[in-house]
Parts: sequence; structure tokens; C-alpha cells
Amino acid sequence: MSVDTSNGHPAMDYNQHKATYNAFIRFSKIAIVLLVLLLAGMYYFLV
Repeated sequence: MSVDTSNGHPAMDYNQHKATYNAFIRFSKIAIVLLVLLLAGMYYFLV
């Protein structure tokens, strides 16, 4: 995703914002995969 930051506020660190957003998205993907594995394991072992 490309964002035009040329007209943004000079005090904003857009590279840091992008890095934080990318880390959040990566964490969310990993958390979803782990939850799916947890639920599949619960289904397999408890049912």
C-alpha cells in the first residue's frame, strides 16, 4: 500500500508508523494461525 506523505505534518515519523503497522499486521496473522491451531487441537483431542 502506497501512502503519499509529502503533505503530512513535519513532526510525524511516517516510517515509524509504517513499521508499527506492519508489525501489528504480522502479529495479527501469527495470532490467527495459532488460534486456528489451538482450536483444531481442541477439536481433535477433546471431542
